[in-house]
Amino acid sequence: MLTGTPGRGTRGNTMSNELILDSLRRRFRALFSLYEECMETTTLDQINHHLGENVMPIAFSLFHYVNMHDASFMMLSGQMFIANDEWMQRIAPSIPDHGKHKTPDEMHLQQIGNKEAFTEYMNLVFGRTEAWLRDLDPKELDRVLLTRPFGPQVANTYSARVAGEAGLTVLDGVECWLYQHGLRHMGEIEHARAFVGLTGFTS
Repeated sequence: MLTGTPGRGTRGNTMSNELILDSLRRRFRALFSLYEECMETTTLDQINHHLGENVMPIAFSLFHYVNMHDASFMMLSGQMFIANDEWMQRIAPSIPDHGKHKTPDEMHLQQIGNKEAFTEYMNLVFGRTEAWLRDLDPKELDRVLLTRPFGPQVANTYSARVAGEAGLTVLDGVECWLYQHGLRHMGEIEHARAFVGLTGFTS
């Protein structure tokens, strides 16, 4: 159930929420820099390299995360997602779907058609999130987005395990849907880069 009520009490939390926001801004800048470095140092052939049946290429991890980030941001901010039909035509994914509700058998052939267009799209998605975090009222982090009991599409997610008794807050969504999700798929990308002769990005 969607809601706009506060979660944990905001009285006395303003300062801690300001510290949390500062941390989020720095962590997202670091995370996004990994994706930016990936696009700078990985060729389109390497991004689309297919390792085998039901093994996801870098293309899947990139398109899935950025497209899901775009969609999840709408839940958090109310802003419409960027990836309209025009963007999809420009990026030209072989499977025009982020694949969240599909099987590996359905998504392992994902390819990105236009690296430059995808990079432009990615930078717009990331830039919008950073601008939103920069201007966000710290009290907004406590607002509950989804109350319990969660529906089936949420109940089996990582964010449902993180959520408190009141439900999923804006902070939970930012941490789980945008940040943790991005780290998870960056791990996949760094692992997949090893199979095309590349290294990870940090020690």
